[in-house]
Amino acid sequence: MRITTAATLAVLISLGVQAQAETMKLAVGQRGTWDTSVAEIGVRGGIFQKHGLELEILYTQGGGETQQAVISGSVDVGVAAGMMGVLAAFAKGAPVRIIGSEMTGATEMFFYVPAKSKIQSLKDIGTGTIGYSTNGSSTHGVVTALVKQYDLKAQPVATGSQSATLTQVLSGQIDVGWSAPPFGLDQLDRGDIRIVASGNDATVFRGQTVRLLIANVQALQSRKDTFVRFMRAYRETVDWMYAGDGALKAYGEFMKMPEAKVASMRDRFFPKSAIDPDKVVGLDVIVQDAVTLKFTPAPLTQAQLVELIQIPPR
Repeated sequence: MRITTAATLAVLISLGVQAQAETMKLAVGQRGTWDTSVAEIGVRGGIFQKHGLELEILYTQGGGETQQAVISGSVDVGVAAGMMGVLAAFAKGAPVRIIGSEMTGATEMFFYVPAKSKIQSLKDIGTGTIGYSTNGSSTHGVVTALVKQYDLKAQPVATGSQSATLTQVLSGQIDVGWSAPPFGLDQLDRGDIRIVASGNDATVFRGQTVRLLIANVQALQSRKDTFVRFMRAYRETVDWMYAGDGALKAYGEFMKMPEAKVASMRDRFFPKSAIDPDKVVGLDVIVQDAVTLKFTPAPLTQAQLVELIQIPPR
């Protein structure tokens, strides 16, 4: 038996009938950061199952890989795709739509060097190298903005995952790496690395949505009710992540971290408003910045934005 509507699902549940869950395939950038773990936490808390969904989660090295998986149709939903990369892909006709905001602001993103490095700030980098995850990711957008903002001569380099980036920094393959909590916190505490910049130092991204929830357009059009239920479960999970200790325990088990450390990380780097999926913030400025940073040849029109942004209703 296949569930076709939320109403049917609710009736079956009320009658105690065992309903067959509908599978959704997700590509998620950067396994383990608090904001990219909503689906994982929701599954561990039984929330997506309650909405008749079974999630198959594929973790990628960054927003660029996530976006490509969505465009190719190999997954239904992409989590943490970079805003600039999505705008660029849509402008070229890619079959991608925005179904929610994933992260607003870049307070959690930081750039670092080995403790003994002579670099004290990005202005000291000279012609050195600075890492980002993948082309089209949020880190790619932030690095591009920082290079332009400070008129740097540095060479941006795609370094993949946070662990791969750390290896390249500590081995001297690149000069400045990137990360986001919880990755890198232990190295910071031990004094192995030093922070030289924050994602929020890129003024064009400050307070704006930087990462998105995206969908393959064909999947979205053919399974509208499924995406409505997905977003309801996603919103419910976000609420649970900031209410009580249940989600802290689920994330702690996922990442093998003590609950107190999880709570400290969440409260310091990830305010609930930052992962509100219903608000794409700063869009009027973002479309102009996409042109300035050479992600799109011209600002997307209002008609294009209406077509691109299709956040399912609550």
